Amino acid sequence: MKRRPQNPPSAPAPVAAPPLTRRRLWLFRIAALLLPVLLLGLVEVALRISGYGYATSFFRKTRVGEQEFLVNNDTFTLRFFPPALARWPQTLMIPARKPPDTTRIFIFGESAAMGDPQPTYGAARFLEVLLRERFPGRKFEIVNTSITAINSHVILPIARDCAAREGDLWIIYMGNNEMVGPFGAATVFGSQAPPLATVRLNLALQRTRVGQLALALIRKLGGKSANTSWGGMQMFLQNQIPPEDPRRIAAYRNFEANLRDIVRAGLDSGAKVILNTMSVNLKDCPPFASLGNSNLPPADRALFDQAYSEGLAREKQGNDLAAAQSFEQAAKLDAKFAELQYRWAECLLRSSNATARAHYQLACDTDALPFRADTPVNGIIRRVGGELAGRNLVLTDTESALAAASPFGLPGQEVFFEHVHFSFRGNYLLGRLWAEQVERGLPETPKSTATNWASQAVCERDLGLTLWNRGFVLESLVRRMSQPPLSSQFNNPARRAAIEAELNDLQRQKSHPDQVMRSGQEVVDAIQRAPRDPFLHEGLANLYEALGDLKRAVGGYRKVQELLPHDFYCNLQLGRLVGKLGQAAEGEAFLQQAARQRPTIPEVWTELGTVQLAQKKYAPALDSYSRAVQLRPQEPSFLCNQANALAELNRRAEAIAIYRRVIQLRADLSDAHFELAGVLAADNQMAESLREYAEAIRLNPRHAVSRINFGVMLFRQDRFAEAMKQFEAALQLEPTNAAAADYLRQVTARARQK
Repeated sequence: MKRRPQNPPSAPAPVAAPPLTRRRLWLFRIAALLLPVLLLGLVEVALRISGYGYATSFFRKTRVGEQEFLVNNDTFTLRFFPPALARWPQTLMIPARKPPDTTRIFIFGESAAMGDPQPTYGAARFLEVLLRERFPGRKFEIVNTSITAINSHVILPIARDCAAREGDLWIIYMGNNEMVGPFGAATVFGSQAPPLATVRLNLALQRTRVGQLALALIRKLGGKSANTSWGGMQMFLQNQIPPEDPRRIAAYRNFEANLRDIVRAGLDSGAKVILNTMSVNLKDCPPFASLGNSNLPPADRALFDQAYSEGLAREKQGNDLAAAQSFEQAAKLDAKFAELQYRWAECLLRSSNATARAHYQLACDTDALPFRADTPVNGIIRRVGGELAGRNLVLTDTESALAAASPFGLPGQEVFFEHVHFSFRGNYLLGRLWAEQVERGLPETPKSTATNWASQAVCERDLGLTLWNRGFVLESLVRRMSQPPLSSQFNNPARRAAIEAELNDLQRQKSHPDQVMRSGQEVVDAIQRAPRDPFLHEGLANLYEALGDLKRAVGGYRKVQELLPHDFYCNLQLGRLVGKLGQAAEGEAFLQQAARQRPTIPEVWTELGTVQLAQKKYAPALDSYSRAVQLRPQEPSFLCNQANALAELNRRAEAIAIYRRVIQLRADLSDAHFELAGVLAADNQMAESLREYAEAIRLNPRHAVSRINFGVMLFRQDRFAEAMKQFEAALQLEPTNAAAADYLRQVTARARQK
C-alpha cells in the first residue's frame, strides 16, 4: 500500500558555540601569528650556532692576562657598508672598567675628527698631549671612535654603545658626510636619503643573523657592485646632486634627528657634551662639481654662458672688478652654479671686498659633490645645541674660531690639507679648542703646573712628528691630489706644487748630516715621556724602515703588538717586514692573521702572496694575488703579481695575456715590459722578448737588470757588439755588478774568437 509522504522534521534551532570553541579559534589565530616568529627565531638560533653573521656592537670584550678590555669590533660597520667597502676605526683598547683616577673622553665624528690622512697627528692626538702637558698629575683617556666615510646614521649606534662605557666627556665633531655617507643623498653605499624610520628598521633587522642573511642575498641577487674595493672620493663622481634636490632636505631632516639622539645619549649617560659646529676649507677649495639650472630657458642659458665666459676671460686677464661684474650678471640667471660663486668670491677677495665670504660659502652650499658640511648642517648643529644647552652641554663654535684664526677670516690652506682634513696647524688649533672646553668641563678644576697651553712645536715634539713622518703625510697628500675629484679642481696644480715644494724642503733638511740621529732621538725622547703610547713606537718603526734598518723596524712593531695585541696594521707590517728579512714562514703567519681581520684590503693579499712565493708555495701565492686582483681589478702591480705566480706555475700563456693587459692599462710601466720579456723568453718567443726588453730600457734606462737580461738575449743570438753595449751600460749604472762584468768578459772573448 502506497504510503503518504511525511513532512521532513523541522531543522533544529541554532545553538550558540560553546565558549571553548571561541577560545580555540583565538588560539588558532594567535598560533598563526606566532608561528612565523617562532620559525624565524629557530632560524636565528641555528644561524648563530653555525657561526653565520657578525657582531654589530662597536666594542667587543677581550681579556689580556687578568684584565678585561674593550677593543674595536672590526665587523661593526658591515651594517652600513658593503663588505668590500667596509671602513674601520683606529685600533682601540681601553679597560672595560674605567680606572677611578682617569678622565675618559669619547670623540665622535668622521675622517676629519679621526685625523685623516694620518690619525697619529690628528686633533685627538694633539688634545691628548695638550692635556698631559697642562695636567701632568692627571690621567686622561682619549677614545677616538671616528671612522672615515661615516655619518650620523653610523655615529648614533656608536654613541649608544659608548653611553654605557663610563665616559666623562663627549666631543662631537660631525657633519661633513651627511650627503655622501650611508643613507645620504649622494651616497654610493645603498639607498639614498630614505625616511629615517626606514633606516632605523633596516639597521634593527641587521642586528639579527636572519636580517644579515637576507641583506647578503639581496646584494647577491642585485649583481656585482661597480665598487669592488675602497676607491675614496673618486667613487662618488657619478653621484652629483643639484642644490635644490629633495633628497638633500631628507638628509638634513635625518641628520637633525640623529644628532639630537646622539646628544641626548651623552647627556643621559651623565657625560658632559662638547658639541662643535663644522669648519671646512672655503678659501682654497673650489667646488668639486657644478650643475646648472636644468629649468633655465635656452635663451637665458645662452646669456648665462656668455656672461660666465666673459667673467672667466676677464679673470684670466687679471681684471678682477670687471670679472666680478660679469659673474654678477651670470648669477642673476643661475645663482646656484657653484664654480661661478667661487670664482666671483676669488675676484672679490682680491679686490678687498667684504662680501667675498658669502660667495665662498654659497660655492660650498651648492657644490654638486657635497663632501663638506654646509650652512644648513651648521644651522642644525646650532639649533640642537641651543635646544639642549645646559650645564652638561656646551656648543663650541669651531667654524667661527677657525675662521678667526685664518687670514681674511676665511679658513683655507693654512688650516686644511684639502677640503675638510686638517693640516698639522689645523689639527693643533682644533685640539687646543677642545682642550680649553675639556678644562672647563672637568668636574673639579685640577691644579695645573703650566701657565699656558703647550705650543704646536711642543705638541709635535711629543707626537714624534719628525721630518720623515711629516714627509710620509705629505707624500700621501700628493697621491690623493693626483686622483679625481681633487685632481679636477682648477687650482689643483698650484696646490699640489705647494705641497711638493714643502716636500722638497723637507728633503733638503733630511740631507743634513746629523738629521737622522736627531730625528731618531726626538722619537726616542717622546717614547720616554709616554712609554705606553703605541703610535710613538709605530712612528719610530716607520722611521727605521725609511732609513733601511728593517730589524729595528720589526722591533718597533713588536712593541706596538705588545701594547695592541689585536692591531691589524701591526700584523700587516710585521708580516711584510719579517718576510723582507728572509723569514717568510713567520711573515706568512702574521699576514694570515691580518687577512682574517680585514679580508677586503687588497694590500694584505698581495703581501701574503709575496711571502708565499718566497717559500715556493706557488699555488697559494696565486690564490692570494688573485684575491687582491678581485678587490682591485685595475691595479697594474696586483695584475703583475698574479702573472708572476702563473709564470712560476708554468702557465705562461695566461701570464703573458695578463702582462699584455697591464700594458694596455699602463703602457709606460717599465716593470710590466720587463716581466713580460722574461716570460716570453721562457716561452721561446725570442723576437717578442727582445722587443719588450728594449721597451723596458727605453722607459727606464737606469734599470741595470733589464740591460743585463737584454744583453744575455743578444749574446745568445751572437749579436756581440750590441750585447757588449748593454753590459757596459749596466756596469756604468752599477760598477760592482758581478754578473754584468762576467757577461762582458764572456762576450768579449767570444767576439775575439769570431
